Amino acid sequence: MASDRLISSNELGRHNAADNIWIAVNGVIYDVTDFAPTHPGGLRVILDNAGKDASRAYDEVHSPSIIINSLGAEKRVGILDQSTVIRAPEQVIQQSVSPKGEKPPLSTFINSYDFEKVASKTLSKKAWAFYSAGATDLITRDDNKKAFDRIGFRPRILRDVTTVSTETKLLGCDSSIPLFIAPVGMAKLAHPDGEKAFAKGAAKAGIIPCISTAASYSASEIVGFAPLNHPFFFQLYVDKNRAKSERLLREVGELGMRAIFVTVDAPVPGKREADERLHVDESLSSPISGVKAINDSKGGGIARVMGSFIDPGLSWTDIAWLRSCTNLPIVIKGIQTAEDARLALEHGVDGIVVSNHGGRSLDTSPAAIMVLLELQRRCPEVFKSMEVFLDGGIRRGTDVIKALCLGAKGVAVGRPFLYALTYGSDGIERLTEILKDEIETTLRLLGVTSLSQLHPGLLNTRDVDHLIPANYQESEAPSLQPKRGVAKKEIAKL
Repeated sequence: MASDRLISSNELGRHNAADNIWIAVNGVIYDVTDFAPTHPGGLRVILDNAGKDASRAYDEVHSPSIIINSLGAEKRVGILDQSTVIRAPEQVIQQSVSPKGEKPPLSTFINSYDFEKVASKTLSKKAWAFYSAGATDLITRDDNKKAFDRIGFRPRILRDVTTVSTETKLLGCDSSIPLFIAPVGMAKLAHPDGEKAFAKGAAKAGIIPCISTAASYSASEIVGFAPLNHPFFFQLYVDKNRAKSERLLREVGELGMRAIFVTVDAPVPGKREADERLHVDESLSSPISGVKAINDSKGGGIARVMGSFIDPGLSWTDIAWLRSCTNLPIVIKGIQTAEDARLALEHGVDGIVVSNHGGRSLDTSPAAIMVLLELQRRCPEVFKSMEVFLDGGIRRGTDVIKALCLGAKGVAVGRPFLYALTYGSDGIERLTEILKDEIETTLRLLGVTSLSQLHPGLLNTRDVDHLIPANYQESEAPSLQPKRGVAKKEIAKL
């Protein structure tokens, strides 16, 4: 039975041997002697914290519920008596005096790049590599943003823009601006509250978070940090063990999720070299997927290892199976061609997300906004029958409006919110406020007063129009296989 007796720091310190290990985590002392040899992160990290307050080391990579679920109530030996904890002089000083190099106040931030600059200096090297990395040569990652810059506006003037509205509905859910927080994994690497801070900040800002299968907290813990009935989307990586995905879909449905975003642009992880070069803490785990991090001969890539459960065999025929597992709207996340947008329409899904996984999967895939332009040119019918979203490269309010001019119902924003998360839920609110202001300003300067007035004629895409690929059916695609009887010298020409 769980114990609430007070235990001094001196008594805690006496339990520091391999055969007698106590640790304190967030004020509670546990006996981890039996658990230590089987700890997924290795015995060493347990021994390094034996007889000590291990809260900081634990919180960096674990959800609060993990230790309770792993050990059981019988391993709780008491409460750490805080009055017996002696802090070093420098610790006391740091509590009352700002340490050198402290992060600047949020009030000084005026754009999303300010958050990125601070994150690059304050995140751990591993967290920065994981969040900022793209696949191989980073071409698609960078093109996602550069392509926006090659599309210009065609502003209209002498319009009454005294009042503008940025409010919209995304899959039937109210949102203060036309964006939602993209599903991102392991948010706890940016802040101890991780996805819980996303939930809290998003609720205050009036936007919708999308919870990732690779989140660092359970879905129920995340939802619990927002007011009752605040909308959430859920992003699904289909598990090789389909029964796990079926169970997960039932669970998130019971939690009140409003839509399921099925990620299809990463059937296998892309090669993210910056992430692979740095070893991962093997204590890192995801409560939802149940996967734990490891280092191997390929490196320490968090995305590669944590995505090992994903089923590469997922196909269009599985849409029917997904429909049988949930009554929620199904959105396919990862459309990169007009052909696949049409197939999504034919399979009756409720929405699509134009996405290349933030440039983290197949490098030299087209920039997201270019795919949206391709859909406008080659299959405009999809915008009439489903909600279309864009994910990739959004850094400014102008980027959001360009996507909406090309038919997007809204956009997903990932990395900027991760960088803002270094400030917890306050950072999420501040970034939303900045983007909302930029969106409102862009609307006024374009001469429109609501999102419904946006259309392709407000853009000049001539600089990139020639990059839209020709329209052809797969059956018309040229074959690279030589025909029988072709001479060797002819084969050499192919």
